[in-house]
Amino acid sequence: MNGWENNAPTLGVEEEYFLVHPGTRGVEPAGAQVVARASAMVGDLVSGEFTEYQIEGKTPPCAGTEELRKELHRVRAAAVAAARAEGLRLCASGTPVLGVSRRADIGDHPRYRAGADQYRAMLDDFAISALHVHVHLPDKELAVLVGNHLRPWLPLLVALSANSPFHEGHDTGYASWRSVIRSRFPCLGPPPYAESLDHHERLAAAMAESEAMLEPGMPFWDLRPNPRLPTLEVRSMDVLADIDDTVALAALIRALVVTAAGQVVRGDPGPRGCAELLRAAYWRAARDGWPGSGVDALTGRVLPAPEQAERLVRHVRPVLEAYGDMGEVSAFLRRLAARGTGAERQRAWARGEAGPAGVVDALVRATDCVSVP
Repeated sequence: MNGWENNAPTLGVEEEYFLVHPGTRGVEPAGAQVVARASAMVGDLVSGEFTEYQIEGKTPPCAGTEELRKELHRVRAAAVAAARAEGLRLCASGTPVLGVSRRADIGDHPRYRAGADQYRAMLDDFAISALHVHVHLPDKELAVLVGNHLRPWLPLLVALSANSPFHEGHDTGYASWRSVIRSRFPCLGPPPYAESLDHHERLAAAMAESEAMLEPGMPFWDLRPNPRLPTLEVRSMDVLADIDDTVALAALIRALVVTAAGQVVRGDPGPRGCAELLRAAYWRAARDGWPGSGVDALTGRVLPAPEQAERLVRHVRPVLEAYGDMGEVSAFLRRLAARGTGAERQRAWARGEAGPAGVVDALVRATDCVSVP
């Protein structure tokens, strides 16, 4: 494990949340006001997002899962309190269950405005909330090569985190409709295989020149060496309402990154795979999620998601055990077996008398499962 057995790399998490009105259950464009209130409690750990219907919470770098869980509770509690002070509620879902009442209200940031100019009507309903996991990896060359090893596992991460079956109040038949919305953009999704950091940067520059990507220095692929932080950032997941699920998924991703780093150091360049098959694997994961089947992007075989998850855990088990995270991940998989992902939970809530409005209420309760100051 390349000498990291006793010195695990730090990890951190970014969560995006919707702001919803407790009466209408619809999203409200109040991001700037909520962020201003939250900053008094946690500073810049709560910030604005692409639309004013959203805010983002982020943890500082954490040494392990217990510290990560504590920081997630602290940041989310501040966001919950700030939203409540504005008469709103926090909702962790990959898509707004009842949709948006008008064209997405873009946040006040030059990059967001540039994106609206470049992608036009593609952004009209672009209100989606993600989970991003960061693993400390300051060598960008190494981070790009590690990404080659992670690419085939990205569809499984989509399935494990699926939490967006509803769009405009209707069940889409997909586990992660957020992934479907993202798939329309040429700059989102899995990164291309890169032989080196220079190759990665040249690919990003060509994408930006074609105007398929905004900035070559800030690609929005689902794996990237973060442009500002010394981390490898994994961005393919829906936001999760359950903090324990988030912690477990972050631990699993860290183990995957460390395992891949060891492979790179030993001279393994990673599987090139087939870009079309990887896209197909993404689509199948978004549609069927857990406990459905998906395409194994390494072999092209269709396998049940639980079987793919077992294969992933076997692959990274030495790292999970070395860092004391095996129990965390095993408990996560048991929860998935018992209740499914957020997509299954949302559908179960929708079967109640309140229908989709009841889904919003249940998501708010699940997101608010922290002490509010």
